[in-house]
Amino acid sequence: MASRNTGIDKVMIRDLAEILNETDLTDIEIEQGDLRIRVSRQVTVQAAAPQPIYAQAPAAAPVAATTAAAPVAAPAGDPSKNAIPSPMVGTVYMAPAPGARDFIEVGTQVKEGQTLLIIEAMKTMNQIPSPRAGTVTAILVSDSQPVEYGELLVVIE
Repeated sequence: MASRNTGIDKVMIRDLAEILNETDLTDIEIEQGDLRIRVSRQVTVQAAAPQPIYAQAPAAAPVAATTAAAPVAAPAGDPSKNAIPSPMVGTVYMAPAPGARDFIEVGTQVKEGQTLLIIEAMKTMNQIPSPRAGTVTAILVSDSQPVEYGELLVVIE
């Protein structure tokens, strides 16, 4: 039983952890014979980003943005078929960082796969890509707005 305890190589585990830090990987796994070692770490993204959410999310801001977007999306039946739904619950960010230029604006020509916005879910920033090429005709959400799964985000014609 003592030989089984010495089978775990602490130096190897430390080396794997060092490789994680050097390469920015989130996990690494090796297998040698009957021994299998997996080392992983959690990555936090932009801890400072959530602070503006509280400062920029008064009740009037989303209402004003929704009201401003309403004339663009006036024909309610047609835009819904061209609207991009939220793939998750989270908080919308229109720019890659606070103070940076928004990914898109109404009238922006987008390519398939181009980032439209970011949704933060469980402290992970998820880029939402365009499923098709086209022109952004309406943005149905505002920066720092919470969204639900399936909620319409952007209309691309």
